[in-house]
Amino acid sequence: MLEVKNLMVFFENALAVNDLSLEVKKGEIVGVFGSNSAGKTTLMNTIAGLTQHMMHREQRKGGQRITISGEMLFEGEDILRAKPSRRVAKGIVLCRERHPVFKDCSVEENLRLGGYLRKESEIRERIRYAYDLFPPLERLKGKKAGMLSGGEQEMVAIGMALAARPKLLIMDEPLLGLSPAMQSEVVRAVREISRDGVTILLAEQYARPVMPVIDRGYVIENGTLIVSGTGKELLDNPEVRSAYFGV
Repeated sequence: MLEVKNLMVFFENALAVNDLSLEVKKGEIVGVFGSNSAGKTTLMNTIAGLTQHMMHREQRKGGQRITISGEMLFEGEDILRAKPSRRVAKGIVLCRERHPVFKDCSVEENLRLGGYLRKESEIRERIRYAYDLFPPLERLKGKKAGMLSGGEQEMVAIGMALAARPKLLIMDEPLLGLSPAMQSEVVRAVREISRDGVTILLAEQYARPVMPVIDRGYVIENGTLIVSGTGKELLDNPEVRSAYFGV
C-alpha cells in the first residue's frame, strides 16, 4: 500500500530523516519506534504531506529551509509532491501527536470537522462509528473539547481522523501522556480499527504497550533506520528490548 524509498528530509543544515525506506502492506499495523527527536514525527508529517506544505510555504517567502528527496508511493502512485488535501482524498489521514482538537468546539463539532471532505450521510455514519468505538464520547458530545481530559481528547482526535474515512491511518504517538488505563483503551481501539479494514502506521517512543498488536516494526535513531522486523523479532533483540520496550 505505502512504499517509502530513500527518504531524505533536511531542515536547513539539519538532517531529520536519513535515507530511510519502509513499507506498509494493506491490512497491517506497522510501528515506528525511536527516542525523542529520533525523527518519528518528521517521518509521519512527511508521509501525510505536512512537511511538503511547510516547504512550499517557505519557498513562497523566498527561502529554501526545507529539502525533501526520495520516493513515496501510495497504491502505486507517486505522492511525494502531493498536497496534504490530495493525500486525505486518497485515504491517507494523520492523527497528530498531543491530541490536537478544536478546543472551543463541541466533541460532535470536532468529529464533523474531521469529515469535511465527505458527504453528510458518511459524516453521520462515521460519528456513529466513533461513538461505538469510544462510548464515553457520546455522553460528552455537547461538551467543549478543551474541557476534556487528555485521554478524552485523544479519543476525539482519533474519531476526527476516522471521520475522514482513511485507508491508511497514521498515528503519531497516540499514547503520549496518557494513563496506563487510557493507553490500553487506545491500543484496544487500534486493534478494532484494524479489524474494520483500516491499515495503520503508528509512531511511539515507548513501544511496549503496542507490541501485542503490531505486525511489523521499524526502529530509527537520528532519522536513520537501525533495525526492522516482526514484533517477535524486535522483542527478541536484547538491545532493542532494553532501549525501547522497557523489558
